[in-house]
Amino acid sequence: MNTDLMMYVLGGAGILFILIIIAFLMLKKRMNTSEIKQIQQLREGTEAKSFSMEVLFQKLYIIYLKTPFLKKYLLKVRRRLAIINVDDEYLTRKQAASILTKTLCIILPLTIVIIAMTHENTLLLCILLLFELFMVDTFMDGMVNKLDNKLLREQIEFFSEIRHAYHEFNMVEEAIYQVAQDDEKPEMSRQAEKIYEVLISNDPESELEKYYDIAPNSYLKEFAGVSYLTKEFGDRKIDKTSLYLKNLNNITQEMQLEILKRDKLDYTFQSLSVISIVPILALEPIKNWAVSQFSFTESFYNGKTGFIVQILILILTFVCYLLIGKLKDNGSTAMSTKNTENPWQERLYNIKLIKKFVDLFIPKEGTKEDRTLKKKMKDAASKDKVQWIYINRIILCVMTFGISIFLFSYVHTLVINGVYTDPTEDYDVYRSNGFEG
Repeated sequence: MNTDLMMYVLGGAGILFILIIIAFLMLKKRMNTSEIKQIQQLREGTEAKSFSMEVLFQKLYIIYLKTPFLKKYLLKVRRRLAIINVDDEYLTRKQAASILTKTLCIILPLTIVIIAMTHENTLLLCILLLFELFMVDTFMDGMVNKLDNKLLREQIEFFSEIRHAYHEFNMVEEAIYQVAQDDEKPEMSRQAEKIYEVLISNDPESELEKYYDIAPNSYLKEFAGVSYLTKEFGDRKIDKTSLYLKNLNNITQEMQLEILKRDKLDYTFQSLSVISIVPILALEPIKNWAVSQFSFTESFYNGKTGFIVQILILILTFVCYLLIGKLKDNGSTAMSTKNTENPWQERLYNIKLIKKFVDLFIPKEGTKEDRTLKKKMKDAASKDKVQWIYINRIILCVMTFGISIFLFSYVHTLVINGVYTDPTEDYDVYRSNGFEG
């Protein structure tokens, strides 16, 4: 019985093997047809045969988008890049993932160094880790500003080419279209195509207003406005010179001065942001060295005075870091990356209990405080609502109160521990270090 079963199994396996061979031969014959060969020839040279950084960044973008903490920073960078890369989703994702990856490559080793140096001081460790959150924004803004500066330099070459094309065609839209076909400067080409679409649209005036809202810098706004006026009302000659070309020269000179100013700022404040952080990184090593060499300093560092001095150094370093960031700001038209449609303040205000509490602090309509606040908001061109401002104020007040209570309690605990643990005898610096007479 077992022998018959074995024969059936072997017979079935043989038949299956023959069927596989027949199917293989049929498929091979089909693959040799002219259509299949033509498709294979078209695919040759288009497939990536080695490691591709572009594909890697596309995959990293998806990973970052699914990571809760990193998603916030990714979308923040993306909103600025989307303005520069007009409707180019592939390039926007690639650059956003690239910037976030480079930032992580800087922040993660710094985090390891901070943990290694301050692992014994939990409070200092937490403060430094929170301080890193501000550094992430600074690093990413710096990388996006480099792309903004690159676009500004491309604009100078673009305007130079526009001059030649305008002499050739004597039509603004045709000159812009001709120069926009340059693939060597994709960022500027996309902006030129957008301006060209505005000029040839059925309602160029309204489309121009829309472009003003998304233009990456004021110089492109000026160029788009001048091009629209020239197309609508024609060009004029002033001192035998085209008014349109004269305006282009003026815009170009402004951009050259702007680039020179940004280069000077970058050179002057080069690495100063990183240098300003060094004092807080050296707090714990200096403390350990001082305690090991001079034992009497232990009571200072572990007491109220030492703690207050360390907190003041942290605050001073943080203020210097922010001031350097403000001074280093090159004045580029960085677009607001806040979600103005449904921010977290609006979602928080929609909770009934919180809404009733916040409304107690908001000044009533028509009062002096209400008019003063709205005037200040108008002068600052703020898009925030009054409710959002008061939510920010209340949360800042609660956080300040909580941190103050925590610090006072911690200092009080240090004083109590000092009373119980500090030695009562006086130290002789020379004798404690072996300098006896």
